[in-house]
Amino acid sequence: MQAGLWREETVDKEIKAVVFDMDGVLFDTEKLFLDTYKEVAGEKGIPYSEKAVMGCIGLNSRDTEALFKQEYGEDFPFEEYHAMCTERARRKIAEQGLPMKRGVCELLAYLKEEGYRIALASSTSRRGVLGHLDRAGITSFFEVIIGGDMIEHGKPEPDIYLRACEELGINPADTLAIEDSPNGIRSAHAAGLKPIMVPDLIAPTPEIERLLYAKCESLEDVKEMLVKQK
Repeated sequence: MQAGLWREETVDKEIKAVVFDMDGVLFDTEKLFLDTYKEVAGEKGIPYSEKAVMGCIGLNSRDTEALFKQEYGEDFPFEEYHAMCTERARRKIAEQGLPMKRGVCELLAYLKEEGYRIALASSTSRRGVLGHLDRAGITSFFEVIIGGDMIEHGKPEPDIYLRACEELGINPADTLAIEDSPNGIRSAHAAGLKPIMVPDLIAPTPEIERLLYAKCESLEDVKEMLVKQK
């Protein structure tokens, strides 16, 4: 698909800021984590539920736990399972490197050069976010970094995006949100931002498409779209 806006013909000239999700947007980590969940489930004799695993994309750890216990029952040892998965994923990243999505550095550099305010709103804990950003060498691009452990209600609720815009001092209506998951799109839209979806593991449904300001195939396409409509 060519880069392009979903509804509007031109980018709103009042756009002043861009807020990024992290996993699945900046880093190709969603598949890594999903594969890890499946591996650990197999080793522990836990029935693998694609519904639960795919449903947790975009959720913080608290909401992920609630989803898993809804699927497996209240006695499910989520903390132990999650800790094993997290450690396995960290080991893979240490051994194989952190897989960055194409176009990340180019888009961030362009936004900074053009004077856009830049923030990050991720369901991952702030500590985990900073670890990834530092490893990739891109922490300095972000004025504001909000982790999922810093807000009461995670995505798809609007809290995290409202917090990011509040700390930036920018009106949500003047802000783009770049997301890969339905939960993230719902969160950004509910907060009043203009959501751009760059799909990763989950394609947008008609319901999600109605919430989009734009849909692009990659971050390279997001940059191309902004350059063309400048």
